[in-house]
Amino acid sequence: MRKIISTQPNPYFLHLSLLIVRVLIALTMLTHGTPKLMKFTENSPLSFEDPLNIGVVPSLLLAVFAEFICSIFILIGLFTRVAVVPLMVTMLIAAFVVHKADGFAEQEKALIYLMVYFFLFVMGSGKYSIDRLIEKR
Repeated sequence: MRKIISTQPNPYFLHLSLLIVRVLIALTMLTHGTPKLMKFTENSPLSFEDPLNIGVVPSLLLAVFAEFICSIFILIGLFTRVAVVPLMVTMLIAAFVVHKADGFAEQEKALIYLMVYFFLFVMGSGKYSIDRLIEKR
């Protein structure tokens, strides 16, 4: 009973949980980033929101970088704390700029992603990661 109500994390489950969270959040975000990446291979003109008024192409490139490239880094656990920063910025923009007028129901998904990315920023990638292999050297 004492272990059930303990506030101390179990180190084994902590690192396993970080691995599971990292892999699942990266795979789910890749479902958003991959279609954006594919927009560059289409023959039709690019259509994408420009929430920061920097142009459609730069906005799409930044979204692809965050949602695709950074998700790959998180998936393998490489530079995880750095990789979540562009994703946190992207989720803040999605929640409070792109979906500003849509209400909480539309903002909710971006805010949940933001919370998970913040958690990974604080906790790091855990011992089942490339970051850990680099750290050991």
